[in-house]
Amino acid sequence: MRPEFEKLLAEIEKVIAGKRDVIQKILTAMLADGHVLLDDVPGVGKTTLAVAISRAMDLNCKRVQFTPDVLPSDLVGFSMVDRQNGGLNYHEGALNSAHLLLGDEINRASSKTQSALLEAMEERQVTVDGVTHPLQRPFLVIATQNSVGAAGTQFLPYAQIDRFLMRLSLGYPDYAAQMEMLRNRQSVNPVDRVQRVITRDEWIQMQAKARQVTSREAILDYITRLTMASREHAAVEVGISPRGALFLDRTAKAHAFLDGRDYVTGSDVQAVFRDVCAHRVLLKADAVQTVDGVLNELLDTVDNPDRHSRGLLKR
Repeated sequence: MRPEFEKLLAEIEKVIAGKRDVIQKILTAMLADGHVLLDDVPGVGKTTLAVAISRAMDLNCKRVQFTPDVLPSDLVGFSMVDRQNGGLNYHEGALNSAHLLLGDEINRASSKTQSALLEAMEERQVTVDGVTHPLQRPFLVIATQNSVGAAGTQFLPYAQIDRFLMRLSLGYPDYAAQMEMLRNRQSVNPVDRVQRVITRDEWIQMQAKARQVTSREAILDYITRLTMASREHAAVEVGISPRGALFLDRTAKAHAFLDGRDYVTGSDVQAVFRDVCAHRVLLKADAVQTVDGVLNELLDTVDNPDRHSRGLLKR
C-alpha cells in the first residue's frame, strides 16, 4: 500500500481501533471521488470516524443533523431580495463551504430535503433560483443512517442510494478494540490528537492519478458482463445500474492504484464488487436468495479475465 495512504490509515486508527478494513474501504471510495453511506446501529463511531478523516486530510467538515424540519435551503442556500438595488443576494448553505459533508441520520430528513442533495452528489454543484454555484473540491458526502428507533424515518429513494459509491457498516468493536477505546478516553478525546497527514491539494492529485489507471478492454468487458448478469438474474427486480458500472470501474482503479499498479485486474474488480454493488440490487418479493448470495453467484459464474494468461490480460 502507498506510504501516504498507510500514514492516513494509522492516523485515523488513533480514534477508531480495530476497523482498519472499513476505514480502508471508505478512503478507497473517497479516492474514487465517491460518497459513502454508513448503515449501522447508533453509537459505534460513525460520526467520530468522519471527523477524524476530515482532520487527517485537512478537509472543511460540515455536519448536518437531519431531522424532519431541516429544509433544502439549509443545504443549498437561498436568495433574499436586496432592498437597495432590487436584486437577489445569495446566502450559502451547508454544502457550499464543505469539503466533507457529514449527513447524520439522513433517513430522518424529508424527501424534499433528501432530494436537495442529488445535484450536489452527482454534479458537485447546487442551483438556486436558476443560478448554479460550484461546490468545493474535493466534495464528499458521508451519510449515516440506522435501523434502530425507526419512528420518524423513511427509506432513502433508490435514486439517492444509487449515488452512494459504497454502503458500509462499522459494526461493534471486539473486546481489544473496546478496551483500547476506553483507555484512550480516560482523560482526553483522541480526535483532538489527530494530525494532518495529507493536504487537500495532495488528495486531489492522488484522485487524478487514480483516474489515470488503465482499465483494459478485457476489464471493461468483465464489468459489463457482471452488471448485465445482475439485471438478468431470476431473483433480481432491479439490477446494477449503468452508474453502478461506472462506479465499479472507478473504484477498481483506486484499488489498483493503492496496490501500486497502473492497470486494473479482475481481482481489483472482485475486491470492490460487493461493497459497490450490494445496495444497487433489489430482489423480487418472492426471491429466496439474499443479495450477498446473488453477488457471490455472479462472481462465481461470470468469467474473470484473470483466468487467462498474464500476457493476454496486459494487452
